[in-house]
Amino acid sequence: MMGGPGFGPLGRLDKDSITRQRVRPGTVRRIIPYATRYRWPLALLLLTTVADAVITVSSPLLLKMIIDDGIIPRHTGTVAWLCGVIAALALIDAAAVYLQAWCSGRVGEGLVFDLRSKVFTHVQKQPLAFFTRAQTGALVSRLNADVVGARQAVTTLLTQSVSTLLTIVMVIAAMLYLSWQITVAALVMIPFFLLPVRFIASRLQRITRETMQLDAEMSSMMNERFNVAGAMLAKLYGRTDDETKLFRSKAGRVRDVAVAGVVYGRMLFIIVTVLTSLTTALVYGLGGSLTIDGTLKLGTLVAMVTLLLRLYGPINQLSTMQVDAMTALVSFDRVFEVLDLEPLIAERPDAWELPAAPSNGTSPEIEAPEIEFDQVHFRYPGANEVSLASLESIALRRPERTDDSWTLQELSFRAPAGKLTALVGHSGAGKTTITQLVPRLYDPNQGAVRIGGHDIRELTLQSLRDTVGVVTQDAHLFHDTLRANLEYARPDATEQEVIEACQAALIWDTIDALPDGLDTVVGDRGYRLSGGEKQRIALARLLLKAPPIVVLDEATAHLDSESEAAIQRALKTALHGRTSLVIAHRLSTIREADQILVVEAGRIRESGTHDELLDAGGIYADLYRTQFAQQSPA
Repeated sequence: MMGGPGFGPLGRLDKDSITRQRVRPGTVRRIIPYATRYRWPLALLLLTTVADAVITVSSPLLLKMIIDDGIIPRHTGTVAWLCGVIAALALIDAAAVYLQAWCSGRVGEGLVFDLRSKVFTHVQKQPLAFFTRAQTGALVSRLNADVVGARQAVTTLLTQSVSTLLTIVMVIAAMLYLSWQITVAALVMIPFFLLPVRFIASRLQRITRETMQLDAEMSSMMNERFNVAGAMLAKLYGRTDDETKLFRSKAGRVRDVAVAGVVYGRMLFIIVTVLTSLTTALVYGLGGSLTIDGTLKLGTLVAMVTLLLRLYGPINQLSTMQVDAMTALVSFDRVFEVLDLEPLIAERPDAWELPAAPSNGTSPEIEAPEIEFDQVHFRYPGANEVSLASLESIALRRPERTDDSWTLQELSFRAPAGKLTALVGHSGAGKTTITQLVPRLYDPNQGAVRIGGHDIRELTLQSLRDTVGVVTQDAHLFHDTLRANLEYARPDATEQEVIEACQAALIWDTIDALPDGLDTVVGDRGYRLSGGEKQRIALARLLLKAPPIVVLDEATAHLDSESEAAIQRALKTALHGRTSLVIAHRLSTIREADQILVVEAGRIRESGTHDELLDAGGIYADLYRTQFAQQSPA
C-alpha cells in the first residue's frame, strides 16, 4: 500500500529506524516544572473545565424533568422554568468555554515561549563542532514543530483528560441513578472501545516521530538550497532538475508517512463509530422495551439516550487521548533530547573575569596579555560527543567512522604580549585549529592554553570573548543593515566610532557612496557585497571591538593587491600594542612579524623571524621559494 523508503504495508517502519525509539522514562515528570509556572491560569482552566463537565451532565437530567414533569402532565410553568434554567446554563457554559480558551492560550503560548527560549539558549552553548554537524533545518524544527507539539501536552490534553474523566464519572453516576439495567448494558461495550487503542497508539507514535524526522530533513534541504550559496551552486553545476528529484523523494516520504497516519486514524474512527451505533441501538431496544412495559418513563429514556451520547463522546476522546498524549510526549521527548546534550565547553562555577577590553581607540587601555600553548594535544570530538543522530539525517543512513588521530600534539609556543605571531604551513597542518583554541571554541584534550598566565578554562567565557577578537577567512554577515552588523561588536558604539572603524578598514568610502549608507541591507550572509567588501566590514567590526588579543585567519584573502597593501598598513597601526595571532598563506603579508611559527602535522616545526627562517633553509624557506619562485628574495 505504501511505497516510500523504509515502509511496508500501512507505513510499517524499518526495525533499525531511529523513529522506533520509545519516549524515555521520566518525560512526564520533567514536564511538571514547566506547567507549575502557570499554576493560577491552570487552576482557572481546570475550574472552568469542571463547570463545563457539570453542565454537560445537568442538561439531560433537566430534559428528563421537562418531559416527565412538564410536557406529559401538561405543566406549562414547569416547562418554561426548566427551559430558562437550560438557557442560563448555556450562557454559563459559554463563559466557561471562553475562559478555557483564554487560559489555554495563556498557558500554551507561555510554555512555547519558555521552551523556545531555553532551547535557543542551550543550543548557543554548544561547541562549534555541534554546528558543523547539525542540520539547520532539523534544529529549527525542534524550536517550531516540536515545541508547538509539546504545548498540546500541557493545555489541550490536560483539560481534555480532566473533562473526559470527570464527564465519564458523572454521566455513569447519573445513568445508574436513572436505570441500572441500561447502564450495565452500555458499560459492557466500553472495553471494545479501548482494545483497539493500544495497537493503534503504538503505530501512531512511531509514525509521528518519523514524520517529525522527515519534516526536519526536508526543512534542512530547503534551508541549504534556498540560501544564496546553495542556489548558486545548483545553478552553476546544472543540478536544478536533480535537486527537484531529491526534494520530491523527501516530500514523497513525508507523504507516505502522512497517509499511514491518516489510515490508522481513520481506522480508529471507524471502529469507534460502529461500536457507538451498536451501543445506541442496544440502549434504544432495551430502553424502549422497559418504557413500553412501564418500567421506565419516556423522559428517562430520552435522558438515558442523551447521556449515552455524552458518555461515548468522552470515551471516544479517551480512545484517542492516548494517541494524542503519545504524540505530545514525542514532541517533548525530542525537545528534551536537545536540552540533555551537555555542552563540551562549560564555564566553571568559580570562573573569574579577565580585565575588560578597551572601549575605543586603536591602542588598548590595558596591557595586552601573552598567549601560551603548553603541551597541547587535541583531536576533534566525535559525533556522539557533540551531536544527535536525529539532527543529522546522513548519520541515520551512514554511521560515521571514528578517527582517533591527533590534530595537534605536543604543541608548545608563546605568542609574546603586544607582538605579532604568524602561523604558516600547508593546508590541514592545524593552523585554524590553533586559532580556535584561543577563544575557547574547543578545549584541548591534554595540556593547557593560557592567556596572561591563566588557563582559559578558569576564565568566564564572556570576559574571554571580550578579550579575544577574531576575523575568519569567510567573514559572516547577518541579513541586516551594515550598521547592525558593525554594531554587533559594540552595541553602544557611537556613529562616529563606527565611521572611524570603517575608515581604518578602508571601507568607508564604499559605504558612504551607497544610497542608504550604513542602513544598507547586506542580504543573506552578506551576498550583496563582494568578498573583499565583506572582509573589510569584518575588519571594521574587529577594529570597533578593539580587543587586546586579535586572531586573524587569512583576513586579507579576498582583497586585491592594492587593497591588501592598504589594509596591511591599517592593521599595522591598529594592531600596535596588541597580541596578534595571524594565519597567513601569502607569506608576503607577514614578513615583518615578530615571530613566525611553521606548523606541520599538528606540531611546531620551526620558529623565528622571516630572515632567520630563510637563512635556516627549512620548511619555511621551501614555502617561500615556492610562492616567490619568479621573484627575488627579500
